[in-house]
Amino acid sequence: MAHLLMVESWVGSMSRLLPRAVREGGHTFTFLTRDLHHYLRAAPEGVQHPILGARHVLTGPTNDPDRLLPFAEQAHHALGFDGVISSCDYYLPTAARIARRLGLPGPAPEAMDHACRKDATRDVLARAGVPGPRYAVCADWVETGGAAARIGFPLVVKPVDLCAGMFVRRVDDETQLADAHRALADFPVNARGQRRDPVVLLEELLHGPEVSVETVTHRGTTHVVGVTDKSVGGAPAFVETGHMFPAALTEADARAARDTAVRAIEALGLDDVVAHTEIKLTPDGPRVVEVNPRPAGNRITELVRHVTGIDLTAACVDVALGREPDLRPHDTGLRSAAIGFLVPGTGGVLEAVDGGDTVGEARDVLELSLAAPGTRVTADGSNNGYLGHVMAGDAAGLGARARTEALLADLRPRVVTR
Repeated sequence: MAHLLMVESWVGSMSRLLPRAVREGGHTFTFLTRDLHHYLRAAPEGVQHPILGARHVLTGPTNDPDRLLPFAEQAHHALGFDGVISSCDYYLPTAARIARRLGLPGPAPEAMDHACRKDATRDVLARAGVPGPRYAVCADWVETGGAAARIGFPLVVKPVDLCAGMFVRRVDDETQLADAHRALADFPVNARGQRRDPVVLLEELLHGPEVSVETVTHRGTTHVVGVTDKSVGGAPAFVETGHMFPAALTEADARAARDTAVRAIEALGLDDVVAHTEIKLTPDGPRVVEVNPRPAGNRITELVRHVTGIDLTAACVDVALGREPDLRPHDTGLRSAAIGFLVPGTGGVLEAVDGGDTVGEARDVLELSLAAPGTRVTADGSNNGYLGHVMAGDAAGLGARARTEALLADLRPRVVTR
């Protein structure tokens, strides 16, 4: 039985899935955080958050690497860790630095730095010849306006250091560009109390379907587990509204996506990671959107598990311990699985979600999760505001997406503005 140090976490599904994978692997973990209440507030009333299943909970300066590394070293001497993990993008480079300091398995901190910064990812991939959009990194409004004129509208505006689609916007003219630039400038500190880098990333707008490639890299070899599709809504934002695994692609498109993801991971120098690489299949070929050096969110790992039997969160634990992950697929009885998200159209307070009882009784439903009445609803144009999801499977073929969309249409949220 191994003992892992878990450095912070997302508060969504991965905060449950990763502790589950540790436990089911026969291991234990110590949880290290600067603010335990950040997680306790996210747990439903009367339900113990899985983070509290930790052997120990330590409060430490996770936003201050200079103080954190000696703190983690002292904890290691007292408690003894065999690996370091995190599911939260804001702390992946920190976890890698702790692993290096303690002499434990893990990816190179420099590679994690590059993968977790969208501007650094663009620069590394461009130097390596991995295809992506035309882009510019802009320090201020003057540079932003000049870069927009060079690249040409429509454009995508991105922060370089936020997640879940926050503040990612399509802009079609200079007025929209100024509004998006101002909104980013008005958000100087992220939800974890970390000061943001104010630079802005501009990219040409890519056209074509978007997919993600789920991979596991261990000891220098990247294994492709599969390709997931993605639906997006909420324009001018890019809110993920659903996914299906495996993606309904031609073999040529699937191969192109797989090969491009592997090239991107190799160019970044990532090793001993589970990765989720987003790719646009444009008329001119695949283009990398971003590389996420951790298991996919939005319960994509569960879609993969339902179809292939491969547990990507368990693989994340294995590679953090320096162990060969079990990536052997087996027949689960399903040929596809899909998830659809209930995206609010307006802010307010959730009164109820009608149709939940009927949808929950459908025979092909794998999961149904709905926000509780009284939940405050924020239509913020990101993946943080979902009111729930439905997941369904198809035993015959690639029909899971259509089935999920039909079930989602039967869910009707009632949001009251106050």
